[in-house]
Amino acid sequence: MRILHTADWHFGKTIEGRDRLAEQVAFVEELCGICVEERIDLVLVAGDVFQSPNPSAAAEELFYYAVDRLADHGRRGVVIVAGNHDNPDRLCAAAPLAGRLGITLAGLPKEELGPTSPGAGRVYRVDGGQAWLELAVPGVGHTAVIAALPYPSEGRLKELVAQSLEDKDLRQGYNDRLAGLFGALNARYRPDTVNLAVSHLYVRGGIESDSEQQIQVGGVYAVDPLIFPANAQYIALGHLHRPQYVGGTPAPCRYAGSPLAYSFSETGYAKSVTIIEALPGKDVNIREMPVASGRPLVRWRAAGGLAEVRQWVADGRDRDAWIEVELEIVKALALDEIQELRAMHPGFVTIRPVFNLQEDRTGQEPARLNSMPLNELFIRFYERQNGGLRPDDKLVEMFLELSQSILSEDAADNEGHDSGEAAG
Repeated sequence: MRILHTADWHFGKTIEGRDRLAEQVAFVEELCGICVEERIDLVLVAGDVFQSPNPSAAAEELFYYAVDRLADHGRRGVVIVAGNHDNPDRLCAAAPLAGRLGITLAGLPKEELGPTSPGAGRVYRVDGGQAWLELAVPGVGHTAVIAALPYPSEGRLKELVAQSLEDKDLRQGYNDRLAGLFGALNARYRPDTVNLAVSHLYVRGGIESDSEQQIQVGGVYAVDPLIFPANAQYIALGHLHRPQYVGGTPAPCRYAGSPLAYSFSETGYAKSVTIIEALPGKDVNIREMPVASGRPLVRWRAAGGLAEVRQWVADGRDRDAWIEVELEIVKALALDEIQELRAMHPGFVTIRPVFNLQEDRTGQEPARLNSMPLNELFIRFYERQNGGLRPDDKLVEMFLELSQSILSEDAADNEGHDSGEAAG
């Protein structure tokens, strides 16, 4: 059986308000192409299909289009579990129709996944129950038993995992509960089936990025690698956006990662899906398949200021990327310069000016700011803000008077605070 593992599509997610729908559509087309080229029998989607529990109509339309294409009129199995971003009920609204095409949509951890009617040349569920199913795929001489556990928060489990509110007790209770769930699912595996697990979890030690919504509140939902079913041949996980293996698990375990980079903390990540070749009772063969549909995210640090950014744009640097610009300046940007920057490159997402107060336009050695008198600091700052224009003496005097007044008030407040502490 040839299996493709993917996760964290986050349909509907933007980057600083910039629409990513075209990139997500391109990913779906690329994914469907990979399934054909690699002769994939079964697709596992490990949660976070949507960015929001209330996705847009465009995001939902893309999801249904993707699932329909992947299922290939019922000839390829598709199993999808809900992630922490997904609304379980909304994700599974079409489950009765989807089941007829060999598509399994699992929203809640205790959901019953019963058998479906076999059809000529179509995928169907031979058997199933709470958070597990046995799937038959046309042309494959063995079935797959899949432990399919959607994001198992305490709320979605609808039970308390510990009586105590202490973090260590909650963490231990949550680990014990999941170990019990996976232990029960482990009993469903057989020597004559391909044995898989798919879930949406944070495993302790995984490498995070800024684009994930944390689910390990206080460390409670950070699970131990040993909770997974011992007899699984492969464990497919979602949540972390960087593709990575998980160490210390009883079977090969992997985060597929997100197909697109969703924050600048993911700059440089190679995006991929995971392909698994499995036979009953044998070690699986695992390999990464790169995906290239998303625009890259890059950071520019322009020490040469606006002139350097102009040159990079003229040179065509990172023409198709989303770009975070850090621009070193010695004086505030004028309104026309700000407008020029915004129009200069359609991929500019964030433009962050960084004042270089140490730079001296005369070419002399920069002065040590912490050794300069307050009035001189103000004069230097004013000149940089106003194109070299020096403030008049009256303005400097007013600044010093105001500064002295603020410092005197702060000193009085601190003295009163200290006296109150001493009296106490």
